[in-house]
Amino acid sequence: MDRLQTAATVLIVPGLRDHVAEHWQTLLEARLSKVRSVPPLETARLDCAKRIEAIQHALEQIDGPVILVAHSAGVLMVAHWAARHDRPIKGALLATPPDLDAQWPQGYPSAETLRTQGWDPLPKGRLPFRSLVAASTNDHLASLDAVTRMAEGWGSEIFNLGDVGHLNPAAGYGRWPQAEALILELDR
Repeated sequence: MDRLQTAATVLIVPGLRDHVAEHWQTLLEARLSKVRSVPPLETARLDCAKRIEAIQHALEQIDGPVILVAHSAGVLMVAHWAARHDRPIKGALLATPPDLDAQWPQGYPSAETLRTQGWDPLPKGRLPFRSLVAASTNDHLASLDAVTRMAEGWGSEIFNLGDVGHLNPAAGYGRWPQAEALILELDR
């Protein structure tokens, strides 16, 4: 298998379910030549501050330019990290961020739980690096309008992917080849 070559190291920032074997991020990680991943938390999995610390710790292990690739709550983690840290980032691919103001289906953390764990309020200011937000028109965790507002606040370019659900295995996404093209665009 040919590995995708990038000048920057790609840091994978998974969502709350961490590393899922058939998830596009996990499959992407196996295809990249220069890649690291934020390791899963063993305890306090919903603690936003601990998630931010994990991103910072992973970044401290990388020399040179970095591209962040975040999915779902990982996108929110990146927004919180960027509001607190100033390490230069070459770019970020931010896929299907959830809306903290939406009513999420059963099985997901409640808005109150997320608020007490430090996720809300979500930083809405401009990110200090180029970012591409990949949005879905039928995501059960965020409307296209909500994701568009987040992207505009962060100064991100938005890519409407159409009906891709939450862009996860439950929505039929294992491999997501478009991610590779977007990463290469950020790497230029």
